[in-house]
Amino acid sequence: MSNVQTNENLILALPKGRILEEVMPIVRRAGIHPEAAFDRPTDRKLRFTTNIDGLDIIRVRSFDVATFVAFGGAHLGVVGNDVLMEFDFAELYAPLDLDVGHCRISVAEPADVLAGDDVSLWSSVRVATKYPAITRRHFDQRGVQAECIKLNGAMELAPQLGLCRRIVDLVSTGATLRANGLIEIEEICAITSRLAVNRAAWKTRSEEVNRWIERFEEAVHAKTA
Repeated sequence: MSNVQTNENLILALPKGRILEEVMPIVRRAGIHPEAAFDRPTDRKLRFTTNIDGLDIIRVRSFDVATFVAFGGAHLGVVGNDVLMEFDFAELYAPLDLDVGHCRISVAEPADVLAGDDVSLWSSVRVATKYPAITRRHFDQRGVQAECIKLNGAMELAPQLGLCRRIVDLVSTGATLRANGLIEIEEICAITSRLAVNRAAWKTRSEEVNRWIERFEEAVHAKTA
């Protein structure tokens, strides 16, 4: 699957959004400083040069970071455990927890449903989620059959509009659930973001890739020191 070439610039894939804000101090402590356009909110560029010769950054959606790294479009990337578990790409190696992006994947349902619900009696559930693989594995382990309705966002609307009674989604503070009348009833797993590596690049450019893994590890430790 991987098509990374050994004579090209090293590419670091970073996720847009909240995680980017959390991870950039680590990126900079690792010695990587992107060109000025990277920090301009109105700039539409997606690929950026850095102060490191031969190292570029791409900025893509969080779910797409894993795909770019797994298929060889990037050599390194910052990926949440949720994405790693959902896609389970064999071509990805995720050696380092960056200790950012702390949240969880949870099951939630409306308060009026919870009042008369007994999760131990579930035999089948219909769930709205953008994590169908994680959701099915979780309920399979409990002997519950899960029918998953795939949504990419606004999961909280699904119970209100009759698509299902429950959702599985990424939860940070729980404020969005509460604002939409939902209650978190079960945590599936805790999530953080990791440094992921393309396995082919790790073999063909091992010295270079390992050096960056070490620099990111030092940057993480510097944060927590």
